[in-house]
Amino acid sequence: MTEDQDKAVRGIVDAVYRSESRRIFATLIRLLGDFDLAEEALHDAFRAALEQWPRDGVPANPRAWLVSAGRFKAIDALRRRARLDALADVAEPVDAAIDEAAGEDESIEDDRLRLIFTCCHPALSPDAQVALTLREVCDLTTEAIAHACLIPAPTLAQRIVRAKRKIQAARVPYEVPSPAELPERLDSVLRVIYLVFNEGYAASSGESLTRPDLSGEAIRLGKLLVELLPEPEAAGLLALMLLQESRRAARTSPTGDIVLLADQDRALWNREQIAEGVALVERALKSRRFGPYTLQAAIAAVHAEAPSAAATDWAQIVGLYDVLRRADPSPVVELNRAVALAMRDGPAAGLALIEAILARGDLANYHLAHAARADLCRRLGRVADARASYERALTLARQAPERRFLERRLGELTA
Repeated sequence: MTEDQDKAVRGIVDAVYRSESRRIFATLIRLLGDFDLAEEALHDAFRAALEQWPRDGVPANPRAWLVSAGRFKAIDALRRRARLDALADVAEPVDAAIDEAAGEDESIEDDRLRLIFTCCHPALSPDAQVALTLREVCDLTTEAIAHACLIPAPTLAQRIVRAKRKIQAARVPYEVPSPAELPERLDSVLRVIYLVFNEGYAASSGESLTRPDLSGEAIRLGKLLVELLPEPEAAGLLALMLLQESRRAARTSPTGDIVLLADQDRALWNREQIAEGVALVERALKSRRFGPYTLQAAIAAVHAEAPSAAATDWAQIVGLYDVLRRADPSPVVELNRAVALAMRDGPAAGLALIEAILARGDLANYHLAHAARADLCRRLGRVADARASYERALTLARQAPERRFLERRLGELTA
């Protein structure tokens, strides 16, 4: 094989890793029954691919090849350890588990969905559920998760290790719960899926505003969940993600800079996703068993259906935020309602609410709260206050496009 061919094959291996590694990992957990063993097997399989594919060619089904390679390398490793530890009976249960798993009905249950339910098991604390899902399902680095959770990386790493030990100690089954158990397990799964989506829709840090791989995976998982459990709030979450994702192409300029909602080219919005999202919202609302995700989706639908920014029905949006605030009170909901109120009643009305939120100490370290205050102060001609809030937001923002946007706003104030 020539050097160029070798590079081409290595490029294929890299591409397969980016697109398939988490699916392969989830299947290996099902086959091997252990997070760490599956992680080791995953990396062994890709090392084998780098050695064999340039020589033997890329297999017709790379994912199946990698699952098989990882599985058998894990079995070999266990057998070696068994011989070293004089525990020859280790290999037999693993082989039996693989034979049993091979015969399972995979028509409904997806390995990634199994993995999410395992990571979101009630035996784990909510914080551990989020950390484990972001690490094991989405392959975020410990540092990225720690930043998103606002805790030191070593603390986050210990949390993940403890969560894995808890799963082993509690013998948490690697499965989608039974229909009787699903409703009570749903809330934590929805919350974690939405956190994954948010990391993709607005990355916590880095050079890019978005991570399409994460938001796309969250939507895929949301669709699987709706198919498996057609609950109104699952449909509401899927609608919310689709409606937000529909604006992706218009949210940044060709150079990667932020384009505000009011300035976006609505011709770039994905009308297919909007239609699907609106239909899901309407279905969830008609059930009268909806919750916060459906209400947020209804707000997103009002934006999506407005022909222009000027034609947005801000009165309806404020009304929906009023309902959302009662259903799921939080400072962020209050902030978003204040911004909507500013659009309906003028910047002074919204600014008074935002300053009250900040005065309570809520959202003091949330850069978007300071950016919203800065924008309203700018619109009111309070230049010094706007500058101070933009500067505070800039100290808190971690994402390069957001920092460039805030720097531009500061430059405009100076000009």
